[in-house]
Amino acid sequence: MSELLEAGMLICFGLSWPMSLAKNIKAHSAKNMSFRFIMLIILGYVAGIGAKIINGTYNYVLAVYFLNLVIVSANLVVYFINKKYDRKYSERLKLTLQENYKQAI
Repeated sequence: MSELLEAGMLICFGLSWPMSLAKNIKAHSAKNMSFRFIMLIILGYVAGIGAKIINGTYNYVLAVYFLNLVIVSANLVVYFINKKYDRKYSERLKLTLQENYKQAI
């Protein structure tokens, strides 16, 4: 029964990660993303996987841990891609402001 409840918790979390991933991909910005938060979640899943392996509990719950870890790791990849978008946008904005300032003088 405890494995079923644990799997239920993981599935609930697991359903939220793809939604977060889709939102972050669409946003093209890392402004509302937290590197530390993503890393903390990844560390939690790694700890959960480690506990299952140490206890020798190889079941469907372990598979759900791995699936969630993959999806959260994809969020980490998107974070770095979006940070790159943010830098490019910031550079373009800076150049535009400089051009507008030169034209105003």
